[in-house]
Amino acid sequence: MVKIPVGIPIFVAAAGVDNKFATLVHRYLLSAAVWLVLASGVGLFLAFHHVDPSLLPDIAELSYGRLRPVHTMTMLFGWASLALVGLALYVVAKSAWVPMHKPLGKVEYGFARLALWLWNIGIAAGIVTLCMGMVNGGREYREYQWYCMAPIAVGVIIIGILVYRLMARRGVQGVYISCWFILASCFWIAIIVVMGYLSPWKTGIADRIIDGYYIHNAVGMWFTPLAVGITYYALPKLLNKPIYSYALGVLGFFTHIVFYTVIGTHHYIFTPIPVWLQTVSVIFSVAMIVPVWASTGNFLMTMKGERLAIRHSYSLPFFVVGVIGYGLASIQGSAESLREVQEVLHFTHYTVGHAHFAMYVFVSFLIWGAIYGLVPRTTGVEPPVMLVGVHFWLALSGVAIYVVALCWGGHVQGNAFVDGEPFMESVRAMTPFHVWRFVGASLMTVAHLVFFVSLWRMRPGAFSKAFAQQPGA
Repeated sequence: MVKIPVGIPIFVAAAGVDNKFATLVHRYLLSAAVWLVLASGVGLFLAFHHVDPSLLPDIAELSYGRLRPVHTMTMLFGWASLALVGLALYVVAKSAWVPMHKPLGKVEYGFARLALWLWNIGIAAGIVTLCMGMVNGGREYREYQWYCMAPIAVGVIIIGILVYRLMARRGVQGVYISCWFILASCFWIAIIVVMGYLSPWKTGIADRIIDGYYIHNAVGMWFTPLAVGITYYALPKLLNKPIYSYALGVLGFFTHIVFYTVIGTHHYIFTPIPVWLQTVSVIFSVAMIVPVWASTGNFLMTMKGERLAIRHSYSLPFFVVGVIGYGLASIQGSAESLREVQEVLHFTHYTVGHAHFAMYVFVSFLIWGAIYGLVPRTTGVEPPVMLVGVHFWLALSGVAIYVVALCWGGHVQGNAFVDGEPFMESVRAMTPFHVWRFVGASLMTVAHLVFFVSLWRMRPGAFSKAFAQQPGA
């Protein structure tokens, strides 16, 4: 029997967690980290492609058109999805008061591992087919062929069932707001995938409408609810205080469900899509300020007066950046939906900067904060503090350079379009901004390598090995 050192909260918190469950959660996160490093390498290659493509080999499999969807799809479904799912399993089990010495049954563990294998197989198959030039009709964020997406879809169904089973055996009467968001994401992703891959409307204007629905709801009804739901659990837990307002959480949840599902068409302003549908998407895009700032304000008020705790924590600074990024990225997206703004910024690199602001500063920073804060409570192993600091500053400085360069350059590019300058002039004007983009991407890639090492150091088993030799053990 291993004795638990008294006065070390991380070890005490992890002592009652089933080792199989800790290993399962860590394997989801480690798989996500592997895809993150791979996708970062591809992204860095593409960033250099913008600087000077003449220095790169003329190989079809390494062309921009094939590698760009490899980067985006691996980041979305390899890194962000797997990391959020791994964290969600732990958060649901804890917030539902499921006994952590056996949160899942033997069969459920088997299905959870099967879901992970299916997910990884789907991602690997998707990368291979995309490099071979086999793309699903050039539809953004659904470039995988159906037979590559099918294993991922089955994995999503399995995870959804496991989450609902955990909630069904909860040890409390109510359902905490974290579980509301996580349960909703499992429900909506099924609708999103069906609409994106099985929809009969795959031609003409209808296909573009479905594309807008799929693109934005993949972000807003899958990644966002998972990230926000995990934060509603992790932030109060790490601060050791209740959330500022449960009512604000409920407001944010229901208004998010109502407003977000119809805003995808704002990607197609000034197109043949019916004007009334464009207008509805703009109105609801602006209305998204309500749910986003309900949760953002809730998180910020929860952190109020905790400057000392944040200063001495290695996980809370990630939450600070992620929460602020959530609020600012939403304002940026709402403003970008307006016709007057789109007239200048549409079809420019500003959109790419905004996408990275949302998915990286908001989603990825919240993921990292939750991993550094919750995984030690699962495995009993803390990350190397110095590496966490290096990761934080490299990632923050890298994405700041990246986003500012692309948004600034996109504005220059858009003004060139409006002024009627030749297209190649806008390309030349973007050259210095692409150099800074490459610099930012380089820093971010190094940060991801550091994160991978930190996550590996937190793997299960090190806790028991560290204290197995204690007297009386």
